[in-house]
Amino acid sequence: MMRLLSLVYLVCAIPEAAAFSMKIIDSHLHVWASESEAESNFPYDQPPPESLQNNATPEALLEQMDKAGVDGALIVQPINHKYDHSYVANAIKNYPHKFKGMLLHDPELSPEMAVKRLEELVLSGYVGVRFNPYLWNEGELMSADGGGGLAVYKRCAELGCPVGVMCFKGLELHYDDILALIEKSPGTQLVLDHLGFCALNEKGDEAFKQLLALSKYPNVSVKVSALFRNTGSVDSFPYDKVKAERFQPLLEAFGSGRLMVGSDFPYVLETEGGYDGAMNTVKSWLDKDDAEAVLFGTAERLFGKWGVLE
Repeated sequence: MMRLLSLVYLVCAIPEAAAFSMKIIDSHLHVWASESEAESNFPYDQPPPESLQNNATPEALLEQMDKAGVDGALIVQPINHKYDHSYVANAIKNYPHKFKGMLLHDPELSPEMAVKRLEELVLSGYVGVRFNPYLWNEGELMSADGGGGLAVYKRCAELGCPVGVMCFKGLELHYDDILALIEKSPGTQLVLDHLGFCALNEKGDEAFKQLLALSKYPNVSVKVSALFRNTGSVDSFPYDKVKAERFQPLLEAFGSGRLMVGSDFPYVLETEGGYDGAMNTVKSWLDKDDAEAVLFGTAERLFGKWGVLE
């Protein structure tokens, strides 16, 4: 009943959003093998949550996208398959008009091997790189001189391949490292996942000031994704406080041309509002001009157009 009431609220609150229809690209989500697929061809590096294990195939995603009116998606390599990119590569191959991929960088590789791996995966449909700082050894930096991370980051500038950074434990832990990346390769496009993981609490408020400060760098963009990861204990669907205290300041600081919507499928399926609610909530926050950027324009500027085979 509560979910129904929330959806009614959302529909009633978006007369302007309902008045226009346009392309939508989901800039952040994951797919992984079902239990049977993992047993046969695509083994897990670590198993996904049991409740979502069989709900994250490309076909399950396409069903959700169709219901929500989403036209394309950027699949971020899931930790469940870690550095084995074959499952996502197969999804891109099977649905080339719908999917592009963001590979997961392996910090254990030498600079030469890391760049070679990047170039190989770009040829198979990957258009971005994810840096997960928690995969580096403790005390090591993504921006370290002579390291594979910096080598890949610089090569991404030459390839036109954005790098996304996941600050799961807090932006403040990685802020100086991110600044170093930006300064060492200003030509690389850097994308921060999930509103920078700046939750609605005192710690998140301080980190959010750092996120806003990054707006002075024209090569930094932010994913308006995984809203449910930023609520703290004070907000819930349809995320009115996230809108007021996170999205609107970001829109003012970065402009719509450096923001992009994302769902964090399949995890969003277990939240109030689900996939459709998350995507349409962000749409409801936008006028038509801003919507053209946030819903698809920013993603296509950074990652290329969806629905066009190059």
